[in-house]
Amino acid sequence: MKPVTMAALAPEHFLWEVTDRIAVIRLNRPERKNPLTFESYAELGACFRMLAHASDVDVVVLASNGGNFCSGGDVHEIIGPLVGMEMPQLLAFTRTTGELVRAMIHCGKPVIAAVEGICVGAGAIMAMASDLRLAAPSAKAAFLFSKVGLAGCDMGACAMLPRIVGQGRAAELLYTGRVLRAEEGERWGFWNSLHDDVFAAAMELARAIAAGPVWAHGITKTQLLQEWTMGLDQAIEAEAQAQAICMSTRDFERAYRAFVAKEVPVFEGN
Repeated sequence: MKPVTMAALAPEHFLWEVTDRIAVIRLNRPERKNPLTFESYAELGACFRMLAHASDVDVVVLASNGGNFCSGGDVHEIIGPLVGMEMPQLLAFTRTTGELVRAMIHCGKPVIAAVEGICVGAGAIMAMASDLRLAAPSAKAAFLFSKVGLAGCDMGACAMLPRIVGQGRAAELLYTGRVLRAEEGERWGFWNSLHDDVFAAAMELARAIAAGPVWAHGITKTQLLQEWTMGLDQAIEAEAQAQAICMSTRDFERAYRAFVAKEVPVFEGN
């Protein structure tokens, strides 16, 4: 697929803004604490798949809206209809939700979640699938699947959550569906940091990442994913090859010349 520009994207089911090569996504039903629908799942997945080819976006921020991040799947618009579906339709739906996570982790851009208030169900999964998670003191994360008679193995949770907080803590959250409050979540490593103005902090971090070697950041994201299934010997060799590729870039040379000149390097992504 050829490179695409995405600043003019006009989604129907979420808010979209691109400023200084940083894309900001907000779910747009604040009166309901921003639940997901069949349509928003699909449109978000399509957006992240496009981001893999975006020439005008280097970092993505998933932000809150109206004091909340996401309340998960809409009870009336998703859960109600699911009760009446047969297995082929149910499997098609669960594959669609999983595709959103897959699109996020394959988009080639660092993704930062800036979480306020409610962050539950599929909302907690979206935060989990982000590369970095910043939270306000009001943040309340919960993997609620057991509360509605479902397993905790949703959208990759059983694979990803133990790698973030550890096996025992992940099991506790997935079996009980209890709320993980901000301070505890930071202590467990689910949140990278807490901020009173979490969106401002996320944008500051996004700008710092965007000012770095963005092409090399894409390599880092790829290796973070691919090395999940590698042994140590494989990982060391894969990183040797990946780093040699980065050493062939002009950004690497720019960094060297800036160091020699005692200047701050200006990276150009090539």
